[in-house]
Amino acid sequence: MHRPSLTRFAWLSIGAAVLTITLKSAAYVLTGSVGLLSDALESGINLIAAFVALGALTIAARPPDSEHNYGHDKVEYFSSGVEGILIVLAAVGIAYASIQRLLNPQPLDQVGIGLIVSVVASLINFAVARILLAAGKRHHSITLEADSHHLITDVWTSVGVIVAVGAVAVTGWLWLDPVIGLLVALNITWSGAKIMRQSAMGLMDSVLPPNELQELHAILDSYRPEGMEWHALRTRQSASRYFVSVHVLVPGEWTVKAGHDLLERLDHDIRHSLPQITLTTHLEPLDDPSALEDIMLDRTYDP
Repeated sequence: MHRPSLTRFAWLSIGAAVLTITLKSAAYVLTGSVGLLSDALESGINLIAAFVALGALTIAARPPDSEHNYGHDKVEYFSSGVEGILIVLAAVGIAYASIQRLLNPQPLDQVGIGLIVSVVASLINFAVARILLAAGKRHHSITLEADSHHLITDVWTSVGVIVAVGAVAVTGWLWLDPVIGLLVALNITWSGAKIMRQSAMGLMDSVLPPNELQELHAILDSYRPEGMEWHALRTRQSASRYFVSVHVLVPGEWTVKAGHDLLERLDHDIRHSLPQITLTTHLEPLDDPSALEDIMLDRTYDP
């Protein structure tokens, strides 16, 4: 099942990033807050990440070819990895600016207008993040999910900054602004690390998610009453696509057609439940001792 192009969501992310950068930069210029500056810098990272996502989704939409028989979906892991690295680099820049402001405190100006502008930018990010997350889950796109989680992190960062700047305006504690900037840096570093880990796990051919694995086991087990057994189940996830191989054992007296017909029904049931799957089955006789040698290929699964 070939997934449709998702580049329209990347363009949505790019448009939102440009708009929020403009708004947050204006908020920083109005107030002089290093917290708002850190918020604007993170939105700049959002823009770069959105362009990386656009490139990845464009490549991922290409059909399989002679050099890439399994398609191009795995490029999405590179995109999410780059986004994670960019987030960490942004955190370093934010931490540096915050430390400089902590050593040299400065009063804030026009706090009210600056905060209003920042709130509008945060609402835009939140709306776009929800759209990207829904699309990412619907189309099994790690790129859109990573972009969504990044934007949600940006929203919470903005909330913290807005509260801090308001507190500075009320209390006059100038040190609070750069301290919040440092906390923002720590928060987005954690977010970037999680995205990079998810990308690395995908490149290492991790197994299917627990819910999908449980569903796959249930379908295979449903055929046991017909005299079928199975083992050597191996799975891996490649962005939006799932790859599964399994050895199916049937009574030795069955005809080739009977075994083939069972595999056809099994294949239909699995694909109906997991449309994005590529399934490979190997048929073996139950009463052949050599078939049991393959049991060493079994992988532990704890539902």
